[in-house]
Amino acid sequence: MSVSREVPATNEVQDTLIRVLLALSMSHLINDTLQAVIPALYPVFKDSFHLTFTQIGWIAFTYQVTGSLLQPLVGTFTDRRPIPYSLPVGMTFTLLGILVFSRATQFPHLVAAASLTGVGSAIFHPEASRLARLASGGRHGFAQSLFQVGGNFGTSLGPLIAAGLIVPRGQRALIWCTLLAVAGIALLTRLGLWYSRHLDLARQQRKSAHAISALPRRRVIFALFILCVLTFSKYVYLVSLTNYYTFYLIARFSLSVQQAQYCLFAFLFAVAAGTFFGGPVGDRIGRKYVIWASILGIAPFTLALPYTGLVTTILLSLIIGAVLASAFSAILVYATELVPGKVGMIAGLFFGLAFGIAGIAAALLGKLADHRGIEAVYHVCSFLPLLGIVTMFLPDLHQEKR
Repeated sequence: MSVSREVPATNEVQDTLIRVLLALSMSHLINDTLQAVIPALYPVFKDSFHLTFTQIGWIAFTYQVTGSLLQPLVGTFTDRRPIPYSLPVGMTFTLLGILVFSRATQFPHLVAAASLTGVGSAIFHPEASRLARLASGGRHGFAQSLFQVGGNFGTSLGPLIAAGLIVPRGQRALIWCTLLAVAGIALLTRLGLWYSRHLDLARQQRKSAHAISALPRRRVIFALFILCVLTFSKYVYLVSLTNYYTFYLIARFSLSVQQAQYCLFAFLFAVAAGTFFGGPVGDRIGRKYVIWASILGIAPFTLALPYTGLVTTILLSLIIGAVLASAFSAILVYATELVPGKVGMIAGLFFGLAFGIAGIAAALLGKLADHRGIEAVYHVCSFLPLLGIVTMFLPDLHQEKR
């Protein structure tokens, strides 16, 4: 009798956690769809406001660096004092950013809108990552990958919305995206309610994490430094594609803006598809090997890409996106295992680092494109995945646990 009662109860808990993770992934999809529409519209802004590549880089820089600076602060604060209802607040900032983008008439307005969307992202990601770990049921890699895949699918939808809705109708059509933001606020409010009911479980997880024996402090710091190098390699190359891929296709292969947007969508869809595998595979074989394969493994493809024709360029970009995408969830979970009990701080640090690197890279690559041409961006960035060789210096946490 006791067994028959225990099994349904266990299944009910697992079903509840899966529903929470799916809702969290959907909210990540909405958040990142809204934020991905903006880079997809850079060609529209460039023509409408007569911007240089450098100015495009500054818009991206403002958005990325705003998120970069705030995310570690938000994560550290919420480690000590979780704020479940901060999730819909973050989406509200994104909503405001979309409104300003839709009504912008000058370059400073675009920069202000970028800062609002950056604040929204900074509030959303650390606390959402903590909620994913809370609802993981011990399958941390799986939970983080499911959370990340929603965001990456959302990122892939940005160019599709831009090409199908905004490019034909103009900048003011962005106002329709606010409906998506309102739906996100409603969903995150429900998730915040579930989170607030399980704060005691979150505190227990944090205490038990502190009880786990960690590596020596010096070794942890060195491993975090290696992870930062790998994040730098991943995100600088990723920015070269997410921000400038459309310009590259237009300049080199004479594609129209809409055709280039569809190619960007295909690349970002491949990124989303590849995201999911890093976490579950890392749970089974160890995250170090996933990181190694996903960054160093794409080097032959990135080195070849600047010298290929249109069809091969698109195919190579799909392979690069799918393989490279598996790295981040593995890096994030690996880092939380290095520093147990600090999920918010680590999520904020690495999401913030990713945003900061992306922002600085966007500005610098824009400057490079202005002075040397857009093709120079891909010649320079093609060598970045070779930095994946430093993965050899990471301790094998999977082996040490066994």
